[in-house]
Amino acid sequence: MNLTEQPIGQLARDIPGASAVLHCHKLDFCCGGNTSLADAAIAKGLDPDALASQLDSLRIRMEKNIPAEKIGNEDLIEHILTRYHDVHRDQLPELIRLAQRVERVHSQHPRCPSGLSAHLENMQAELEAHMQKEEQILFPMIARGITGMAAGPVSVMRSEHDDHGNALARIHDLTFKLTLPEGACNTWRALYSGLTELENDLKQHIHLENNVLFHRVDGQLGGARHG
Repeated sequence: MNLTEQPIGQLARDIPGASAVLHCHKLDFCCGGNTSLADAAIAKGLDPDALASQLDSLRIRMEKNIPAEKIGNEDLIEHILTRYHDVHRDQLPELIRLAQRVERVHSQHPRCPSGLSAHLENMQAELEAHMQKEEQILFPMIARGITGMAAGPVSVMRSEHDDHGNALARIHDLTFKLTLPEGACNTWRALYSGLTELENDLKQHIHLENNVLFHRVDGQLGGARHG
């Protein structure tokens, strides 16, 4: 697929994170969404191939997966940090920006997701605090094999994971289950596409921690108690 030939509105809809790249380069994917990436880039004096490469790297990053059950704790932690922690830090600021725009421009629409940007800002703050606790306290413990002290932090992280799940459910409430209205603009479409990707990523992120990494800690603690 040659991304340079694709309309920039379609790229913003189909590739999570693409809207941030296009916005950074001042490419109008909303009103000018039918313009190809090549034409839009050339009109701004940009290199279409360089932009396509940047967008393609986003797509590949989202598709990347590894058999987590078959790698050690240190490698699994590194995968969680790069594939999920770093990605969430990219996702949420752009989703907040898109939500603010949709709420501002379409405030009178009956399907407007009123309150979504504020909810995402709160979600961002809570998720950032959660990830920092993992990065600064829990993950170093697990990487060094200090599982005896990890039981308490693991319990706290699991409880906060439940809170993240509730936050995802609230997104569905605010967006009418992520249902786009007829004739929704490209910004609205990019927002809901990005929210879907956030939900998929966060659920997989939580799964890897709860059911793989933390499960290993549980097993090691159980073995220590019965040893």
